[in-house]
Amino acid sequence: MKYIYNKLVRDKIPTEINKIDGRKASYKILNDDEYIQELDKKLFEEAHEFTEEHSTEELGDLMEVIFAIMKKNNISIEEVEKVRKAKKDRKGGFENKIYLIDVEENQRNESEEKELNKNWRKNVNS
Repeated sequence: MKYIYNKLVRDKIPTEINKIDGRKASYKILNDDEYIQELDKKLFEEAHEFTEEHSTEELGDLMEVIFAIMKKNNISIEEVEKVRKAKKDRKGGFENKIYLIDVEENQRNESEEKELNKNWRKNVNS
């Protein structure tokens, strides 16, 4: 029986699979463009898994993908934290549990429409 995964996995997974009698992992090393694309997919995969379980382990998996993305893009944790703090100072955090229902405007707002029409929203809100 062959199980098809076609996804980015942690570095030691093929070795662990191949240690078990009767199992053989086939894999390839991705080029940089493929790697970035697969990290993006992995980010959503791990985020979905976290939302299903809300476990520390799944949060750790999500963070591992985030750290890989940061490393690939030469972004330091200090840089991320600086940006996070600045945005929190400017717009606040999520402590007050505010859920925005809608916004009424007298004229068309292109930036608002752009935000509401992002591709990832179509999957989340359906």
